[in-house]
Amino acid sequence: MKTLTRQFALATFAGALLATTGAHAASGSLDLNLGPDAVQFEANGELTQGVALGGGVLHSDYRDDATIYHAQLLGVQRNRDRDIGVGARWTQYDTDHGNGGGLGLGGYGYVFLPQMPDVSVGGYGFYTPSVVTSSDLDDGYEVGVRARYSFTPNVDGYVGLRQAAADFDNGRGNRTLDRGAQVGVRLSF
Repeated sequence: MKTLTRQFALATFAGALLATTGAHAASGSLDLNLGPDAVQFEANGELTQGVALGGGVLHSDYRDDATIYHAQLLGVQRNRDRDIGVGARWTQYDTDHGNGGGLGLGGYGYVFLPQMPDVSVGGYGFYTPSVVTSSDLDDGYEVGVRARYSFTPNVDGYVGLRQAAADFDNGRGNRTLDRGAQVGVRLSF
C-alpha cells in the first residue's frame, strides 16, 4: 500500500508540475532517466526568456527506499556553445532514514563540442545547507555528470552518473540515497 500511495503521489506531483509549467511556458522540456535502482522525471518551462520554472521527482531503491521531490527557479541561457542554468531549488526528502526539506542553490552547465556540435558534456549540482532546512533534514545534495547527444533538434539522449545524499539530524547521520549510472532522454518543445 505504501508503494501504491507513493506512486500516486509521484503521478500527481508530475501532472501538476507539467500543467503549471505548460500553461506559462514559452519553451520547455520533459526529461526521464533510468538507472539500476532509480527512476527520475523532470519538467521545466520558461516563464519568460531566460527564467525557467521546473521540478521533478527521483525515486531510488539504492540501499533503502527514498523519494526526493524538487522545485526550482533558474536563470538559463542556451546557445550553440553552451547550455547553463543557475538558481534556487527546494528539495523535499521522503526516505526510510528521515524526512524534511530545504532551500538550496546550484545549477547546471554543458558545453557543446566544436568538432561534434550534436554532443555536449557537463553536469549539475545542488546543495541544501542546514540553515534553511526543516524536519529531520540537516543538509543534502545531488550532483551528476552527463554526456548528451542531440538526435533531433527536439530530442536529446544522454548517459551519466548521479549521486544524491542527505544528512538527517535524527541520529541516523549522512546517507547516500542514490548513486550510479543512468540513461535518459529529454524532449524539448
